[in-house]
Amino acid sequence: MYSVILLGTGNLAQHLFDAFISAPNVKIEQVYGRNAEKLKRFQPQVATCSIPSEIKDADVYIIAVKDDAIVQVAEHLSSKKGIVVHTSGAKEMDCIPIPNRGVFYPLQTFTEGKPLDFKDIPVCLEVKQDSSLQLLQALAQEVSGRVYQIDSEQRKKLHLAAVFVNNFTNHLYHIGEDICQKEGLSFSLLQPLIQETAKKILEISPIEAQTGPARRGDDQSIKSHLSLLKNQKHVELYTLFSEAIKKVYEEKL
Repeated sequence: MYSVILLGTGNLAQHLFDAFISAPNVKIEQVYGRNAEKLKRFQPQVATCSIPSEIKDADVYIIAVKDDAIVQVAEHLSSKKGIVVHTSGAKEMDCIPIPNRGVFYPLQTFTEGKPLDFKDIPVCLEVKQDSSLQLLQALAQEVSGRVYQIDSEQRKKLHLAAVFVNNFTNHLYHIGEDICQKEGLSFSLLQPLIQETAKKILEISPIEAQTGPARRGDDQSIKSHLSLLKNQKHVELYTLFSEAIKKVYEEKL
């Protein structure tokens, strides 16, 4: 049985809690957080606390807070014997000022109230002390079928790639939805296209899957689209992406 304490009450902490609470070989000893209202979400099932001195002992302490707060939270655990890990994709492991430290990074987008099957989520691990690797791997395998050992520099680049494929892509969805709404069109008209685009890259590479006016070198369509855009930021994004795509495929146009 692996004992765990979660430190944090946000989206990721809630999803980790839901995954661990149903894992047969994991016991969540406690959830720590400063927000008393958010702690209520966990209280029917486990002990909670908001005072650092009341944090219990455990095998693993998982810090699931915003990046800027990781060090401050970790400092409360300096006397603990268990491994202390953070869940950030962008922060190096060594930002934790404790010898027995590591990273437990689930590579996924987490939204409050949107359930996920954690078994399909890649969990990227890193440890400072080799003796802690087996424990962290075993814990990760309790909730995920995809566990990888990745160092801090690799993880930073992976997180960067994730921003491109998730955060930026989702913002483009927002722009597409905005264009539809202003014309009285349902965004659902685009959803089969979005789904097919995502499904396609499971079978072929993104560079092979690219379609559209810029890929074809269809400058008349590009000019027509630009004339329809009223938001200057959207014009800039459309131009930037079109030029980038054309540059990749210019030898084939």
